[in-house]
Amino acid sequence: MESRTYLHDLLVSTLFTEGLDADMDLWALGFSAMWIKGVGLDALAAAFHLDLATRAPCHLSEILDRNIDDGSTWVAEVGGWIGVVPAHADSERVRAVTEGGGEAIGLLMYGSHASFDYARDGRMVVSFDPTWPERRSGSDPHALDHLMDGLRFQISDDDVLDDRVEEMESISSALALVGRITGTGIAADWFLAPHSRVRPVP
Repeated sequence: MESRTYLHDLLVSTLFTEGLDADMDLWALGFSAMWIKGVGLDALAAAFHLDLATRAPCHLSEILDRNIDDGSTWVAEVGGWIGVVPAHADSERVRAVTEGGGEAIGLLMYGSHASFDYARDGRMVVSFDPTWPERRSGSDPHALDHLMDGLRFQISDDDVLDDRVEEMESISSALALVGRITGTGIAADWFLAPHSRVRPVP
């Protein structure tokens, strides 16, 4: 049985390979990712200022080094969805990429902040902090409730001693929710599978 922090832990071990700062974590890195559907690769390349002529094979485990070396972005395609890392996935960018039709999910962590956004057809449908999901906003804040069943997001209060929920489990739950929305396996289809890297437009 997988641990409740499995997807968070897998993402960390995939990104932070040997030779990188041992004290680095997803928040210190400023991890950001987007998953987009209904928007063509050419349109996404224009939105992210990517040069598709530079596309080359790449695992997610390689992207930090590649991004440092030449600004490359990891681009993955699974089941009609396109994943992008890093994506600078602030709420407005997630919403804007769906204008004219499409769906997008954004997951962003920086400092002590995290955000999960789901947009469709130019509207922010649901937006929340994965560690505090009761404060959901958007045009339909409860649109994903049926997919969140069984996932634990809310960080436990200090006086809760047993079966606590910590940040790592919240992020694992957010990643599991991405998988449920996209109908894909976050580990096998995205984190561990070979995909591509693309350099920015000069």
